[in-house]
Amino acid sequence: MSDKRPTSMSLDRALLDEAKSLGLNLSRAAEAGIEAAIRSERARVWQHENAAGIAEYNARIAAQGLPLAAQRKFR
Repeated sequence: MSDKRPTSMSLDRALLDEAKSLGLNLSRAAEAGIEAAIRSERARVWQHENAAGIAEYNARIAAQGLPLAAQRKFR
């Protein structure tokens, strides 16, 4: 991310003090945390949006087995 924009946020004082005492780059740590939250939320939304299809697929596999299972060389 090279296009940066200044922002302001309120942080827990103890958390901020510990991060500073450890020499952490607060901007980079905040970016990393926000990136992780975005990935997590996108995954949650995707799972929610696709839950019916996944359930149908799992039910079909449970009822009919894996496609081409007879051709597998391992069991």
